[in-house]
Amino acid sequence: MRALGDTYTSFSRRRFLAASAATGLGAAALSACGSSDSGNSSGKTTIEWWNITTTDPAKKLWAQRAKDFEAAHPDVKVKIVTLENEAYKSKMTALTTSGKLPDVFHTWGGGVLKQQIDAGLVEDLTDKTASWTKDYVPASLAAYQFDKKTYAVPFDIGMVGFWYNKALFKKAKIDTPPTTWSGYLDAVKALKSAGITPIALAGKEKWPGMYYWAYLSMRVAGLEAMQKAATDADFTGAGFVTAGQHLKDLVALEPFQKGVLGAAYSEPNGQAATMGNGKAAMELMGQWAPSVEKSSGKGLGADLGFFSFPSVEGGKGALTEVFGGGGGHAVRKGAPDAAVEFLKFFAEKQFAETLVKETGLIPVSKDARPALTDPNLTAVSDALNNATGFQLYLDQAYAPAVGQEINDSVAALIAGSKSPEQVTRSVTQVAKSEKS
Repeated sequence: MRALGDTYTSFSRRRFLAASAATGLGAAALSACGSSDSGNSSGKTTIEWWNITTTDPAKKLWAQRAKDFEAAHPDVKVKIVTLENEAYKSKMTALTTSGKLPDVFHTWGGGVLKQQIDAGLVEDLTDKTASWTKDYVPASLAAYQFDKKTYAVPFDIGMVGFWYNKALFKKAKIDTPPTTWSGYLDAVKALKSAGITPIALAGKEKWPGMYYWAYLSMRVAGLEAMQKAATDADFTGAGFVTAGQHLKDLVALEPFQKGVLGAAYSEPNGQAATMGNGKAAMELMGQWAPSVEKSSGKGLGADLGFFSFPSVEGGKGALTEVFGGGGGHAVRKGAPDAAVEFLKFFAEKQFAETLVKETGLIPVSKDARPALTDPNLTAVSDALNNATGFQLYLDQAYAPAVGQEINDSVAALIAGSKSPEQVTRSVTQVAKSEKS
């Protein structure tokens, strides 16, 4: 994997943990969090910055940015704590329980950030950042806004869509990517008739299958229904059942590679390798897909294309409503003023352009967009810029247990052991349990 390390590798571990502070995980070593405004022995103010950027080139770039900030602010010391994705989530769970958070910390937004806000642990950044985030892509801010207030500043944004092999589409005489669900099913049939495996899927890891149900729910029930279902803890509405039926219809066409239920995502012979080696025509995946296809397989080069998830005839959702997420930085309540200054420094145009050019990050600022030259990532950026609605990954938008149940139940539907109705009942049961 390239680019922002675990910011992008989080796709394969996208479940927030429900671990408690009692799980060990180094909480004792974290007791200094929340007190850095008192400075240190040198008389400087220390701000502690926690992130998940564990791989180069981004890791080096971020470390250099911290040094540049210190040079511009001689009275401030930036202490960097970098953790792998799951370790980060676990330790942040412990810190949230203890009521102490780092001064600046990585967040995906959604349900976990909302829990931290409700606990009074996160700074309201609405007024403090408005002057320099006004040109941001609206979809990039959505996951961090609650009650019309902004609690984090994004640095990364992306979406899930279909990555496809242009050569295999041509072989199957598919002239253009489908824009409707019926057209998509026709494309699957055409690929099968041409002796081509239509779709690569990592059935073992569950979360890639969830993407289908999530998008179909968006297209059939609509974004408002998804939000209402979460609020009411009730996913049994007709739209969600219909979404499951559409997925069942797809599964009935046997579109996936052999051994799909035991396939991982980025391992040899997994979803990304199957796609990258030209053994399947499509995969539904986030903006990191080209990189993983290349690292797990050969990569498709100029034969790789991208298209948005199709609309569903008669559905309430629109083709321009996207499903995805990104990364941002939040600030703990009561952190030194230097913490917000650091976020502003981190977001400066020149550095944003550097991240785009050297790490493949899709810019959140419209000013930095000219630095994006990859045609497929540009297509993703275009879709995000034109988005009329945005849905955060379900296992981030909802409570952790609810997201996990969606993953599990959809995997069971794909395996043939659950019906569309059973999926909605199982998710609703967990949602009600979490709400009570």
